[in-house]
Amino acid sequence: MKPLICAPMGDPAGVGPEILAASLVDPVVTDMARVLVVGNTEIMKRASAIMNVSPDFNEVDENLEGWREGAANILNMDNVDLAGFEYGKVQGHCGKAAFEYIKKSVEITMAGKADALATTPINKESLKAGGVPYIGHTEILGDLTGTKDPLTMFQVHSLRVFFLTRHLSLMDACRAVKKDRVLDYIARCSEAMRLLGIENPSIVVAGLNPHCGEHGLFGNEEDVEIVPAIEEAKKRGFNVHGPNPADSVFHFALKGAWDAVLSLYHDQGHIATKMVDFERTISLTLGMPILRTSVDHGTAFDIAGKGKASPVSMVEAIRLAALYAFNFKKANG
Repeated sequence: MKPLICAPMGDPAGVGPEILAASLVDPVVTDMARVLVVGNTEIMKRASAIMNVSPDFNEVDENLEGWREGAANILNMDNVDLAGFEYGKVQGHCGKAAFEYIKKSVEITMAGKADALATTPINKESLKAGGVPYIGHTEILGDLTGTKDPLTMFQVHSLRVFFLTRHLSLMDACRAVKKDRVLDYIARCSEAMRLLGIENPSIVVAGLNPHCGEHGLFGNEEDVEIVPAIEEAKKRGFNVHGPNPADSVFHFALKGAWDAVLSLYHDQGHIATKMVDFERTISLTLGMPILRTSVDHGTAFDIAGKGKASPVSMVEAIRLAALYAFNFKKANG
């Protein structure tokens, strides 16, 4: 039995419905997964026409009653003002609808009716206009699943990258590189890898300063905070390495030297992964009761409704969700 992946449609005015419609008929997706779309049937039909694809839409309820194998099964939520709807515009009703798709998808996956979640883009301004009190997916998912601090991992091909910090200024991110935090993340990243089916994962910590500081010549964070954390982690039995200079560590990880890299700040890991393959860089949210993958691009309002969006990222997000789903559920009991 192929894993069932729940896919919220995203902001109706963005490219989410288009890339999802095209993904539903992609052989990579149909070979690896069963997909439940949570969204609006009419918007999905319009998106299919825009992308020149013809999924066989079949409406089901939230208990999956009416499911038809081989069809594009969809839970239809009638929450879009079709009369006032426009592509490529910030609209409050679209932001509110996008949130409601995520909420329902989380409920379905938390209840065990789906095996993992693969999300499409949402828009921060639309969320705000719709009165949704969250800035993005990670915050929404953390709250809905009761997870205090979800863990972000990027995967592109065989390269996996975790992030010690996410949306902080560079100065604040540097200040956050403390022994206790690095040690905690080594432990959390190791556990996350185990949940994905990788036993005794090897994790390398990227350096913060050029040449890892050269013993204080270019900064002392490595000597004072990072190395002590790594040494303590090794004493606790973790298979951890580093710190290794950031200008080479991602290259060698891609070649298979380690299972994952712990990046110390947002752009350090984002640039490294996206330079490998921008479209196939996928975000995984771990440390929650459910597994979530996501495209790592936005709603692309400038091309929404024009049939120009590439579904490659969405196909890859569903593929990775399907690849890891059963291992994740088994490891979580």
